[in-house]
Amino acid sequence: MTVWHSSGHHLLATDPQGRLRPTAEFLRAYLRRPELAPVEESCAAERSLHAALYRDPLQPVTPVTLLRLKDADARENWSHFVTFRDLLQAHETLESAYRRLIGGGASRVPPLFVEHLTHVIVAQLCAGQSDPYRLRAAECLFRTQKVRVVEGRILAADEEIVAMHAKGGTAGGLGRFLEAMEAPLRPIGLDVLGPANQDTYAARADRFETVLDLSFGAPGLDGLCRVLERWVRHFLDVEVSIQPTAKVRDERWAWHVGLDAEASAMLDALYAGQELPEARHARLLSLFRLEVRDPGRMPQSLAGRPIYMAMAMEPDGRMKLKPQNLLVNLPLNEMPERSTR
Repeated sequence: MTVWHSSGHHLLATDPQGRLRPTAEFLRAYLRRPELAPVEESCAAERSLHAALYRDPLQPVTPVTLLRLKDADARENWSHFVTFRDLLQAHETLESAYRRLIGGGASRVPPLFVEHLTHVIVAQLCAGQSDPYRLRAAECLFRTQKVRVVEGRILAADEEIVAMHAKGGTAGGLGRFLEAMEAPLRPIGLDVLGPANQDTYAARADRFETVLDLSFGAPGLDGLCRVLERWVRHFLDVEVSIQPTAKVRDERWAWHVGLDAEASAMLDALYAGQELPEARHARLLSLFRLEVRDPGRMPQSLAGRPIYMAMAMEPDGRMKLKPQNLLVNLPLNEMPERSTR
């Protein structure tokens, strides 16, 4: 089963190691997006460029070609697309292109493209997965969440869907969630993923409309741990175990990784022995303990020691995870990348 048709996963090829290879049809999907598809006001040069690339998405595009476009926004959009396309073509797999992006080796590629690559790579990791809690938790790796703590439960809804419903009305369970985001804490009914509706997740996965319980001990938080384990294994060829933990009680605490910018700053403060103000501590949503199963993959000074992780929400309730932090900041010995030939 392939989830999230919107990721474009079905348009890609795979190599024997299960890594994703770019295709012309995958690139054509970008040409159908509103940022690039011609509109009534598009000039002849832009229409010609779009038609030529739709026939052959890999044909060269020169700076002179882009300068012929009359609209400045169109020139910028096309420049970003061509830079991204060229990055994919310079790498044999989307995964290697992604690592180049997050490692700072590619310039002028907007963050939106990093999110797109995360989306489709996570779809590959979840291909064949049927656990709705893991699938819904995986959305947190590529879509920003809006979080509300309701009667002790940490509930996350998709930020874009929250905003859409806020503009167009607040009907249904998600609507009640939206009301709760602005209202004083009170008992409300929410369309939280659970036993009563878990079987419907696959059919509506691309709508991103379910609310996920990320409380300690909830299956949603466990699902997130399992997805992050797969993420690390897929990119770094190392088996890890990730488990939620209530507190860090470790006098030998040696390494930590935040899953978002806010969590990174909080872990830095805690590691330095600082007390977090109560309001800020309340935004620390979860702590995790990561263990590398093969101590030989770690520097000798850290071998066998746990790595602590955290995720947090910003003051406005946004939670934007950066799974790339795990790839960049885990203290692992260098290993050559798997061959994709």
